[in-house]
Amino acid sequence: MPNFCAAPNCTRKSTQSDLAFFRFPRDPERCQLWVENCRRADLEDKTADQLNKHYRLCAKHFEPSMICKTSPYRTVLKDTAVPTIFDLTSHLNNPHSRHRKRIKELTEEDIRRIKERRLEASREKSQNKENETSEGQDCSVAKDDGPPLTPAEKELRDYLKSLFEIIVVIGKQNIPLNGHSEAGGDGAECFTPSNFQALLEYRINAGDEVLRRRFETTAVNAEYCPSDQQQRILEVCEDCVREELLLEARESRFFSLVTGDLADFPDGPHIPLFLRFVDQSHVLREEFVEFLPFEGDEDALTERLVSRVGEKWGLNMDYCRGQAHLSSGVFASKMKAIAARLTDKYPLAVYTPCSTCALNFYLANNMLLTGVQVVMATLRRIGSFFGKSPLLQAELEHAISIFYQGNEEKANELKETCRHGWTERHDLFELAVDLLESLLLCMDSIHDNEDLKWNDQITGDAYMISESLADFEFIVTLVVLKNSLSFTRAFGKNLQGPTLDVFFAANSLTAVLHSLNEVMDNIEVYHEFWFEEAVNLAAAMDVPVRVPRLFFRKQRAETGGEIQPESYFKEYLTVPVVGRVIQELKDVFSENHLKALRCLSLVPAVMGQLKFNASEESNADLYRNDLPNPDTLPAELHCWRIKWKHRGKEISLPSTIHDTMQLGEVKFFPNVYAFLKVLCTLPVLKLENARCEAAWKRTRAYLADTPINHRSKSLAVLNINYDVKHDLDVMVDAYIKAHPEQESEQESEPVD
Repeated sequence: MPNFCAAPNCTRKSTQSDLAFFRFPRDPERCQLWVENCRRADLEDKTADQLNKHYRLCAKHFEPSMICKTSPYRTVLKDTAVPTIFDLTSHLNNPHSRHRKRIKELTEEDIRRIKERRLEASREKSQNKENETSEGQDCSVAKDDGPPLTPAEKELRDYLKSLFEIIVVIGKQNIPLNGHSEAGGDGAECFTPSNFQALLEYRINAGDEVLRRRFETTAVNAEYCPSDQQQRILEVCEDCVREELLLEARESRFFSLVTGDLADFPDGPHIPLFLRFVDQSHVLREEFVEFLPFEGDEDALTERLVSRVGEKWGLNMDYCRGQAHLSSGVFASKMKAIAARLTDKYPLAVYTPCSTCALNFYLANNMLLTGVQVVMATLRRIGSFFGKSPLLQAELEHAISIFYQGNEEKANELKETCRHGWTERHDLFELAVDLLESLLLCMDSIHDNEDLKWNDQITGDAYMISESLADFEFIVTLVVLKNSLSFTRAFGKNLQGPTLDVFFAANSLTAVLHSLNEVMDNIEVYHEFWFEEAVNLAAAMDVPVRVPRLFFRKQRAETGGEIQPESYFKEYLTVPVVGRVIQELKDVFSENHLKALRCLSLVPAVMGQLKFNASEESNADLYRNDLPNPDTLPAELHCWRIKWKHRGKEISLPSTIHDTMQLGEVKFFPNVYAFLKVLCTLPVLKLENARCEAAWKRTRAYLADTPINHRSKSLAVLNINYDVKHDLDVMVDAYIKAHPEQESEQESEPVD
């Protein structure tokens, strides 16, 4: 939504200029000064909160000295800034014009009060200028409310800035802190100095006088910056970058939590935490915040997560409106338990699937069944395998051509599909069944390596994959997943489609569950067909039909007889898979979740499709306490419907939440805007553009490119949030404040 300048005779708005726009301050006294200087009579009876929420002034109305541009992307005002530059006369040139921003005529008392205030401001400005002149260059590092820095203090700050600059470069470029060492654990011998030490020496040799004076008397083979100090610097860097992200999240108020799959670090497993919120530009964002240690039982993990969000991030969990967890296997069962505990404690933190993952992929990953997890792990391995080299992809396409030589159209379709991450699609299991024979042919060819074309690593990986593919349990599990999840494929695809499709998907869940329950009621018939399909596929691949070896070893003695494969897989595979799909859908599409999705009827395009007859009030109670004026909601919703129903023919209906929130008129519907803002944070709704998914892509890239022994959760925050601005002075201030005792020791060291 564009911001309009509230100053008289100013027509600037944010969409037509790269000027910064500033909110009226919440402080009543400062806000009153802004109003008086604006000379807007219609603003005098408004509260500071109302002015802060709905009115802005552009940067043209402030002295340049009042504005701080901390980065190309962030412009802020000084705490004492007051607007003083206004055009109060140009409207007089056209006395017949209608001027919405009526200028107040000043009384003698108003003029006297303004003169006194300007005289006082002039005195303060003169005094500040004298102070700046006397302090000289040291004022750039001195605190506003503190004495000037001594030479030793300035030397210390310059030294710390050099250290922080090196750490930031190491983090953003994903350079390991440690040097190369022999594989063998923490005690392995290092063959080279640490990368941090090497960069310190490089800067000294390149002419960094601060570092040279600090270390010129130090032994050549000494470690310039001990590992414990490096760790302290790293933690401060991480906190400062995270704080920059959290500033806008706190202003947004509402947010959702999203966690990724488990990742291994040298000090144990961690989970990546993402924060989803709408920023001050009304743009949906999903940002990586940190890696959280994953140790302890479900209660301890839940408590750690809540504590981290509240105490360390400064967010209020009462404003958490959604949660989603990408996980698999045993880890998935723990995350589901954590989600249940969070929902019990915070009922509005709705548990949903994640928009970055296809629903069928998500449902299969969450099944704690050995056969299903083997299939999912093999498919992930296949996706990673063919991403290693274009030659491997060409080998797969050659195998597809051989197998589908009588159906060129089908072959070309499969080849095209395989080039674009097919292992994460909504129709993943259908594609896997179609490709299964081609995949086995390809893996066998690579493993045979008759032309000596592949190295040992690739042939070994191909052998492991082919062993999984040529197992009947894998084949029948894949076929059962394909058929049971065929009922949710279209539902899941619509759920991640346009807003209109999401709305209708929410209303189609009952039909999906009805179909799955019918399958469960007639499981013998369905299983017979599915098992026959698996047997035919196995016969084409020369794979024998048999019960898994593990079952014989563990349970045949207890059963006291032979069990037929069809009976075994019905009892231990088909029935559990269908049952868990039904239960998982009920878990992640709770009544609160469905109510929230039905509120998408507030989007004008959805309203139009419903002929403007939908009633949102019944679902609105869910977020009633989040609305600024809940008592006026019925009247406001009525006006909202009438506005779009009787729009001009040339006006198109906004089709997404983002487009609706960008409308200038939406600020006149505060309850509707609050609804849309909350809905936007639900993790199930797709991100609007590729920039929103950057945090996920960078997180995956960091984990894929960084060996476990080189991973650091602090460096990961710097690398993944590469484009977040950093201020070295802020980092130095935070470090000195957090560790005054260590730095007082360093300050006392002799410096030439």
